[in-house]
Amino acid sequence: MHAIRDRFLLLSLIAGLLAGLPFLPGFPGDFVFDDFPNIVNNPAIQVTQLDADSLAKAALSPQPSGSLRTLPTLSFAVDYWRAGGTDPATFKATNVLLHCLTTCAMAWLFRSLLLVAGIPARRARWLAPSLALAWAIHPLQVSSVLYVVQRIQTLATFFVVLALLAYVQARVAQVEGRSGRTGMLMALLAWALAMGCKEDSILFPAYALALELTLLRFRAANASTGSRLRKAYLAASVTAATAYFLLILPHFWQWGAYPNRDFSTLERLLTQARVLCMYLWQIVLPLPSHMPFYYDWLQPSRGLLQPWTTLPSMLLLAGLLALALAQRVRHPLLALGILWFLSAHLVASNVIGLELAFEHRNHFGLAGGVLAIGSLLAQTVRGLRLQQKVGIAIAVPLLAVLAGATLMRAWSWQDRLSLAHTVTRYAPLSARAWVQLCAGEYETGGGAVKDNPRIDAAIDACTKGTFAAPGSLNNPALLVVLKTLKGSVSQADWGLFQRRLETVHMSLDNCRSPQILSYNHRQGVAVDKRRLLQALDTMARRCEQKPFEAASIGYFVMNDLAEPDSAIPYFVRAIRSAPPNDPFPGQLASELRGIGRPDLAGQIERIASARRMASSPGGF
Repeated sequence: MHAIRDRFLLLSLIAGLLAGLPFLPGFPGDFVFDDFPNIVNNPAIQVTQLDADSLAKAALSPQPSGSLRTLPTLSFAVDYWRAGGTDPATFKATNVLLHCLTTCAMAWLFRSLLLVAGIPARRARWLAPSLALAWAIHPLQVSSVLYVVQRIQTLATFFVVLALLAYVQARVAQVEGRSGRTGMLMALLAWALAMGCKEDSILFPAYALALELTLLRFRAANASTGSRLRKAYLAASVTAATAYFLLILPHFWQWGAYPNRDFSTLERLLTQARVLCMYLWQIVLPLPSHMPFYYDWLQPSRGLLQPWTTLPSMLLLAGLLALALAQRVRHPLLALGILWFLSAHLVASNVIGLELAFEHRNHFGLAGGVLAIGSLLAQTVRGLRLQQKVGIAIAVPLLAVLAGATLMRAWSWQDRLSLAHTVTRYAPLSARAWVQLCAGEYETGGGAVKDNPRIDAAIDACTKGTFAAPGSLNNPALLVVLKTLKGSVSQADWGLFQRRLETVHMSLDNCRSPQILSYNHRQGVAVDKRRLLQALDTMARRCEQKPFEAASIGYFVMNDLAEPDSAIPYFVRAIRSAPPNDPFPGQLASELRGIGRPDLAGQIERIASARRMASSPGGF
């Protein structure tokens, strides 16, 4: 038995080491998308010395989204200190190391599950590392590992896997007549750490319930222990359902479109059926062309048959759930895999107004997919009465194919332009993909310099993106900037941008489009001031703005455009939406007096004073 365990330990370590290799080509690549607000432009993680105060400040700083994700943010700060700045390779190296550690932990978890399912230890010693390796080198993992900010997700998965491993060990101890108290405490600790990484770690009890419904079935040597488990899970399920219907559902439900989205709650739920089926397709047929990284092109479902794939997708998911419940005793590993996949999406595919699809949402759910597919393959091998060697002969080429597909996909992440070209090829309707290609060409050529050698290529990308995604504002905004730099901007270019600004749905991306103009104006691009002011005004009218967003626009208009009168409406908006005792109005009034505008300073002070009086006890 010790020899078997030693061999398994060796195989799990080998799996962990192999897990990182396909991702190495992506190390030189740049940061992408949400990496910039959360890492590159986030002062909270810019730690220059590794002391307790700096680390505590980083750990307790919320992300730009407002979420407090302590452990990932702390790790970003350490990486910043190690690299002496925002070196992508340093951050990605940490991500890959974490991925390797999670693979080892996943191998131990799979081994525990296989043993509980009655698989002989000799078979489990190589089956478990194989399943863990299949999970690790699946091409769907590329964006979870090389998209640096998704350490939030991968670190959460690591602790969830440890929590599940401890839970299984504790329950096995209870089945064998031991208390299992230590294992349960370790599971709770790991779960708490997972919750310090990402909110969807709250799904751990759902994963544990799936274990009980399939493999464990609430068994215990002590009958009272099993009874307590059933009652605890029943009470937890009733509490969760009650909280969902009475608190979560009313809070998040939107009959109309969510703010800065073009879909309602009902439309989002309908769409998620198609999204989950898309994820399943990506898991089962893992071609890089099926994984474009950006999914902003995905259209919401407007009804059961709009598009027609909505209803069949819902029926397929219902069928999978029914299959899992029907086979939970006869084929528990298959059932568990299905339930884990479905459970893993209970937060992101629910009523919260998140974006419709992201690949990293499958990071844990993929383990369920791998377990289900592995179970089906094993049943096929047994049904055909094939020898174990034949099963190994099937597994090895499958793993090699997965590794090859992941290597190909990671290779496209080696630099910004390579990724952008790949994504526009696989997702030609994605506005974000074309923006990345356009901006990549522009910045590779040197940015805001008149003799930028890649400006024509950037203009071509922006032009294609403008017409490929007619609901996008970022591509036409970049097109105005680039043509201004080249000296070829026309009234038609500005007219197209302004018409879209007035008419298209103002998503989060679209609300940021005027900032493209203001940012490049700061970089020295002579963007037309009058038209820029018009764009900012339209954006402020059509988009919901947080106080700091309105204030930053006001400062830009006052300082960079030298238009203090035009800046006042933005400052007023910021003051009226900020807390009454915020020091910002006083600071602003002082700055206005400093530039010789006491009239505007007095106006700001009167508005702030009225706000304070209205909010005070007995105020009007």
